[in-house]
Amino acid sequence: MANTEHEEAVKSPKTRYSKEELEEFKQIILEKLEKAKADLKLLTEAYTNNNEHDTNDTSPTFKVLEDGFSVLSKEENSRLAARQQKFITNLENALIRIENGTYGICRVTGKLISKERLRSVPHATLSIEAKLQQNQQRR
Repeated sequence: MANTEHEEAVKSPKTRYSKEELEEFKQIILEKLEKAKADLKLLTEAYTNNNEHDTNDTSPTFKVLEDGFSVLSKEENSRLAARQQKFITNLENALIRIENGTYGICRVTGKLISKERLRSVPHATLSIEAKLQQNQQRR
């Protein structure tokens, strides 16, 4: 009977990942989520804290340059923080997909996204095939 089960698996492609596979992906996502939240905290602190080494006691020309750099740096950190927040949201959404059983299924083709892709980009919702099509359409 084991052969029949194997033959059945060959005939119909796998449409969902097993609980063990989903647990592996969940651990990857949780690790990335923890690191992403720590990085977000650092970025947020970087653009919200006042610089304790300010330029109040330096020449006016240097102060203008320093203030300009500070504004650019805060803007860049703010952009990075927004991007990091989006990444965190995508990871949290991936955890929800694991819980509701839709994780790893391409939202365009309906096929399973490869394990290699999900290990690299655990929040992916598109297979490589669908992503390439999407990129070609944008050109």
